[in-house]
Amino acid sequence: VQLVESGGGLVQPGGSLKLSCAASGFTFSSYGMSWYRQAPGNEREWVARITSGGGVTYYAASVKGRFTISRDNAKNTLYLQMNTLKPEDTAVYYCYRVPITGPGAWGQGTQVTVSS
Repeated sequence: VQLVESGGGLVQPGGSLKLSCAASGFTFSSYGMSWYRQAPGNEREWVARITSGGGVTYYAASVKGRFTISRDNAKNTLYLQMNTLKPEDTAVYYCYRVPITGPGAWGQGTQVTVSS
């Protein structure tokens, strides 16, 4: 199982970024997927989740209306479109394979920094 995030970087407040998570080593379309984030000194927090088929999404209150989770099962890729970014969105963002049985799986993370 491999999950590789990309798309992070430095962006000004109010700006946008789109994160990607390339999945391999498993049947991507069979699993729900989530995005989490962890800011320095804070615990890792859940950001958004999408069902295996992509038909249902869930968001943390802090990002609802600004972030959009999506997936392309043909490309084995998970996305997180982040708009109207705020300094408090600064964190390492991780994709996570929601387990069906056994443990979940994490990517290595991508840094997002929101600063002027």
